[in-house]
Amino acid sequence: MKQRSKEVTAQEIKDFCKEQGLTYKQLGDLIGYSESSLKSILTTGKISENLEKSIKLLIDNRDLKLKLKEMDNLKNTLKTLLDLK
Repeated sequence: MKQRSKEVTAQEIKDFCKEQGLTYKQLGDLIGYSESSLKSILTTGKISENLEKSIKLLIDNRDLKLKLKEMDNLKNTLKTLLDLK
């Protein structure tokens, strides 16, 4: 039987929305859920595997964007340093 990795909790989803400045409607639009469905899910804490995967993908996407920004900053710093010669 396939074992699920660490499950996403309702609180983690709420925290993600807060960190990203997303309303439940905006989050729902991103992942194909209605605002009322998300509110109900987060109230009951019954998070489906599909919702969990969608949230994990959004979190991974956010993390990758942050890493890309860091790499661009590093690239620009190195370019500036190399141009000083």
